[in-house]
Amino acid sequence: MDLTRTQLARGLAVSVGVFLLFGVVSDLVPNPLYIRMVPRTPLDYLFLVLTSILAGVYVIQRSTLEECSGDRCAYAGTIGGFFAVACPTCNAFLLALFSSSALMTYFDPLRPLFGVVAVSLLGGVVYRRHRRASGH
Repeated sequence: MDLTRTQLARGLAVSVGVFLLFGVVSDLVPNPLYIRMVPRTPLDYLFLVLTSILAGVYVIQRSTLEECSGDRCAYAGTIGGFFAVACPTCNAFLLALFSSSALMTYFDPLRPLFGVVAVSLLGGVVYRRHRRASGH
């Protein structure tokens, strides 16, 4: 599979875009817009980096293969990656639905699980598409 510069640029743009968007909104990338209310952990950064890389690889694969199988898993994995790194009490949407104590009690402990599921979904789709493209 020969990749063009456009496909590589598109994948790199998605990786960097996901990293910056999720990183800024979750305050893993320090910025004046948001203040994170829960401590940053190494797992937060790991899930941010893995989600970003796998989303970019998926976009490269998606541009080289005609069929779109796996899109739902890729989208779910990317969204799950966001929830894995997001600050539970900084999310106005979640705060509107639940109290901050409920989010810290029930959602925050599940963030690593969201990260594992997200990376597994994205990694599984990328792996399956790679095997299919290589004829295995």
